[in-house]
Amino acid sequence: MPNTKEIVLRPRFKIELNQSNSSALSSFEEVKSTQSNFIITRVDDHVYIKIPKEKQHFWSPQLHLEIIKKNQNNCTIFGLFGPNPTVWTMFMFFHFIVAGLFIAFGIWSYTNQSLGKPYSIQLFLTLLMVVVWFALYFGGRVGKDSGSKEMHALHDFMNDTLKL
Repeated sequence: MPNTKEIVLRPRFKIELNQSNSSALSSFEEVKSTQSNFIITRVDDHVYIKIPKEKQHFWSPQLHLEIIKKNQNNCTIFGLFGPNPTVWTMFMFFHFIVAGLFIAFGIWSYTNQSLGKPYSIQLFLTLLMVVVWFALYFGGRVGKDSGSKEMHALHDFMNDTLKL
C-alpha cells in the first residue's frame, strides 16, 4: 500500500515474504481466535479480512489476500482492497444501466432529429444520464473516503499479523 494517504479505487499490492506459505497462513489462523476487531476467513491460500457486522457501514472495505508459495522459505502475497462484493456488483450494475440508457437515449435523440421530429425530451434524458453518472462517480468518491480509515486499519492489522 502506498505511503500517501490517498487511496485508489480497489488498490492492489504485492509483498515478497521470507517465510513459507504455510507459516504466513497459520499466522492468520492463530490470530483469528485471539482478536475480535476483524473477521478472518481462510479458504485454501486465500485470506479475507473484514470489519465485524456491528462496525460495518455501507462502504466498509475488506482485504483479500492470496498467499502463493514460491519455494520452501519464500512466498508472495497479493492483496486487494475492495468494498463488499454485493455493494461492488450493485455499483457496477448502476454504471452499466446508466451507460446503456445514455446510448439508447442518444440514438433516440438522433433518430428523432434525423426524422425532423421534436427531440428535446430525448436530448434532456441523454444529458440527464451524464448527470446521473457524475452523481455515481461522486458517490463512489464519498464512499472511498469514508472507508479509508478502515482500509488503513486492515493493512496495519495484516502487517502486525505477519510481523512486517
